[in-house]
Amino acid sequence: MNRLAIFDCDGTLVDSQANICLAMEECFARAKLDPPARERTRRVVGLSLVEAMRAMLPEAEADFHLALAEDYKIVFQGLRGRGLVHEPLYDGITELIAALDEAGWLLGVATGKSDRGLRLCLEHHGLHARFVTLQTADRHPSKPHPSMIEAALAEAGAAPESAMMIGDTSFDIMMARAASVRGVGVTWGYHDRETLKEAGADHIVGEPAAIAAIARSFS
Repeated sequence: MNRLAIFDCDGTLVDSQANICLAMEECFARAKLDPPARERTRRVVGLSLVEAMRAMLPEAEADFHLALAEDYKIVFQGLRGRGLVHEPLYDGITELIAALDEAGWLLGVATGKSDRGLRLCLEHHGLHARFVTLQTADRHPSKPHPSMIEAALAEAGAAPESAMMIGDTSFDIMMARAASVRGVGVTWGYHDRETLKEAGADHIVGEPAAIAAIARSFS
């Protein structure tokens, strides 16, 4: 049976918080809303856009959440067009991907990004070809629904017991639990260790190299 390591993207593979916070602030300004605190924005990273807007503005109507999510896309594309989108890889990610690949693991991504956004991000870092399955918000319900992991398992020919979901938010960990795969929380992203623990993480790590050690624990 194939072994599959599924990564979240924002806050796990790449540090994109500056882009996301800037886009959210501009999006809110266009809607004549006070800009949200950046900590508040970081708390919803990982959710699909409509779900993120619902979490940010729970008192608003569903149509407004949808309109705000669409406007966020326009704002983000504008930032990219002006060369203002920077998504650096976290230190150690390139080495981790190489180590897992060398050990025979298949690699996937499950992210709240769009198909286009994920492709541009991975191609920028020369990593797109390393992943055998890419699951995004364009084709699935928002995390923590298990749909993305279930599709990734099917595409990779892997069983839940031979897979791990690696992410920085409680949404990633809850999604892993819902799909019966091992959940690995990382502390270099946007949710803290205690939040990851409360979500039910099987492992919590502070550096990418520690994930290679967890991979070796799979039979």
